[in-house]
Amino acid sequence: MKNRGDIIVSVLIFAAIAVTMVIGLVNWGASTVANIRNLASREQAFQIAEAGINYYQWHLAQSPSDYKDGTNLPGPYVHRFYDKDGNLLGTYSLTITPPIVGSTIVTIVSVGQIASSTVSRSIQAKLAIPSLVKFAAIANDNMYFGAGTTVYGPVLSNKGIHFDGFSQNQVASAVATYTDPDTGHAEFGVYTTSGIDDPTPPAAVPNRTDVFAAGRQFPVPAFDFTGLTAGLTQLKTLAQNGGREWTASGASGYHMVFKVVGGVTKYDMYKVTALQATPGNCGTDATAQSQPQWGTWTIKSVVGSTQSAQGETLISGGPWPIPSNGVIFVDDNLWVDGTVSNARVTVVAGIVGATSNYPSITINTNLLYTYHDGTDAIGLISQGNINSGMVSDDSYEIDAALVAENGRVGRFYYSTNCASGSSHYYDRTTLTLVGMIASAVRYGFAYTDGTGYTNRNINYDNNLLYGPPPSFPQATTQYQIISWQQLN
Repeated sequence: MKNRGDIIVSVLIFAAIAVTMVIGLVNWGASTVANIRNLASREQAFQIAEAGINYYQWHLAQSPSDYKDGTNLPGPYVHRFYDKDGNLLGTYSLTITPPIVGSTIVTIVSVGQIASSTVSRSIQAKLAIPSLVKFAAIANDNMYFGAGTTVYGPVLSNKGIHFDGFSQNQVASAVATYTDPDTGHAEFGVYTTSGIDDPTPPAAVPNRTDVFAAGRQFPVPAFDFTGLTAGLTQLKTLAQNGGREWTASGASGYHMVFKVVGGVTKYDMYKVTALQATPGNCGTDATAQSQPQWGTWTIKSVVGSTQSAQGETLISGGPWPIPSNGVIFVDDNLWVDGTVSNARVTVVAGIVGATSNYPSITINTNLLYTYHDGTDAIGLISQGNINSGMVSDDSYEIDAALVAENGRVGRFYYSTNCASGSSHYYDRTTLTLVGMIASAVRYGFAYTDGTGYTNRNINYDNNLLYGPPPSFPQATTQYQIISWQQLN
C-alpha cells in the first residue's frame, strides 16, 4: 500500500508539472500569436502611412503649389485605404507643412491607422524641388576650364567640356564626343590636357582623379535652357505684384548698391550716365571684335570699389528695402555690388519681348553675403550677359547664383593693348564665386594668352539647392524625397 501511495504522489507531481508546462506553452503560444498579429497590424499600419506619403508626392506632381490636399481647408487630411478587393483596411491622416519663403521644402507627416484597431504608425518625409543651383556651373555651349580653375560643385554642359583645372565634384556632358572648336580635334565629351593628354575616341576613357576627383560622365541627359527664358515674363509680373520694377533709365542703365542700414538690407540706386572710354587699340583685336556687345562695361571714373559722381547720379528716395516677394526687375543694363544681411533677393535685368541687344548685369567689385549658412541668398538673372568689366577689382568675390539666359557669364577679351599709362586692364589676379553659374553661351573669365583672371575659384553653395533665391529657376518641376523618418 505504501508503494501505491508513492506512485500516486509521483503521478500527481508529474501531472502538475505537465499541466504547468502545457499552460505555459499555451500562454506562450497565445502571446506569440498576439505578437505576430500586433506585428502584422503595425506593418500594415506602416504601409498605409507610407501610402499616404506616396499619395501626396503624386498630388504635388499634379498641383505643385497645393499644400491643402485640394480642399483649401486646414488639415489634417484623412483618406480611407482599401485593398484591391475594396475592403477597408484603415486610414491615413496627412499633416502638411508648406515651404517657407525662399524654399521648396514641404514637410509631410502621415499617420497610418488600422480599421477597428488602436494600432497606428507615423512617418515624416520632406519633399523638395531642386533649384538650378544643383550645379556649380551649367552651360548650353562648349566649355573650357583652364589651369588655375578650381570647381567645388557639379558641372554640366549640353555640349563638350575641355577641363584643365581641378574639380572636386562630377563633370558631365550631354554628348559622348565632340569636335573642340579651339583645336579642331575630336575629343571625349569631357576631356583634359592637364599633365598627360587624354587619348582620343574611340580609345578607353582613362581614370583621371588628378583632374576629376569625383569622376566624369558622358553622355547624360541635356538641360532645357529654353525653360529659363520662358520665365522672364513671370518674373516681371512678380516684380509688378509684390516686388519692384525699375523701368528704362533713359541713360546707360542703373547701378544698384546693397547695404545694411540699421540691421536691415536696403539698396541705393544710381542712374549710369557715362562709361569708361576704350583706351588705345583695346577694342581692335580680332577676338574682341568677334564678341557681341563688347565694351568696357565700367562706369566712368569708378576704379575698383572707389565711386565718384562723374559717371552716375544718385536717385533720390532711397535707400529702398528688399520687396516683400524678393523680386526686383530692371528694364535696362545693371551694375550691382555691395553687401546683404538676413536678406534673400532675386534681381533680373531684361526687356520682355526683346530679340537682340539684351540687357546685361555687370559686377566689378565685391557682392557679398553676411551669412553663408543659407540665411542670405542673391540671384542675378540677366537676359543677356553677366560681366566682369574692364576695370574690375584685381581680386574680388561674388556671392550669388548667376544666370545668363541668352548670353554668357564671364569677362570680355581685353588684350595687352588695354592699358592706360601704368594701369593694366587686361590682367587680374583672383575671382572667387560662391554660388553657381548658368551660361547659355561659353563661360569664361580668362583667356589662353594669360589675360583675364589668373585664378578662378567656383565654390558651389549647397544651401541654395532647396533654399534658392526667391522665384529662382528650378532644375526640374518634380518634387523629390530628400529625407524620410519613422516617428513611431
